[in-house]
Amino acid sequence: METFKEFFGRNKARVIWTALLLLHIGFIYHNSLTPAVVSSQQSGTVLAMARSILAGIGLPEAWLTEHIVRKTAHFVEYALLGFLLWNSLRCYRPVRMFWMALEAWLTVLVPLVDETLQLVTEGRSGQVDDVWLDISGVCFGTLCAFIVWKLWKRRKNRGRKSRGRK
Repeated sequence: METFKEFFGRNKARVIWTALLLLHIGFIYHNSLTPAVVSSQQSGTVLAMARSILAGIGLPEAWLTEHIVRKTAHFVEYALLGFLLWNSLRCYRPVRMFWMALEAWLTVLVPLVDETLQLVTEGRSGQVDDVWLDISGVCFGTLCAFIVWKLWKRRKNRGRKSRGRK
C-alpha cells in the first residue's frame, strides 16, 4: 500500500489539476446558489469598475451593461472550466475515445446542473441560452488549453533537438 506522499509525488499533476477543477466547479455552483439580489450587486460592482476603467482610458462606457457583464462572466467562468477540464483529464491518460466522451459529457452536465440550481435559488431562473453560452465557453477554454499544450510541447521538443546537436 503506497503512502499519500508516494501517491502525491507520482501523480502530482493529476492531483493538482483535479483539485483545481473540483474547486472551480464548486465556485460555479456556489455562484448559482447566490440569491439574485446579491448576484446583481456583485455584477453592479464589476460594471462600475469596468465603466470606470473605460472612462479612465478615454473610451466610451455607456454601451457596457449589467447584462453584458453577466454574460461575459458566464463565458469566462466556463472557459476556465474547459481549460481545467482538459488539463485534468489529460493527466489520467485514458483511452482517447473515453477521454473525449467524458469531456463532452461534463461539458454539458456541469452547465445543466448550474442552470438547474438557479431554478431553486431565490430570485434566479435557469436559462437555456446560458447553457449554450456555458458550453461555448467550455469549448473555447478547451481549445485554449490544447493550443497552450501544443505550443509547450513544441518548445520542449525544440529544446531537446538543440541539445542533441551540440
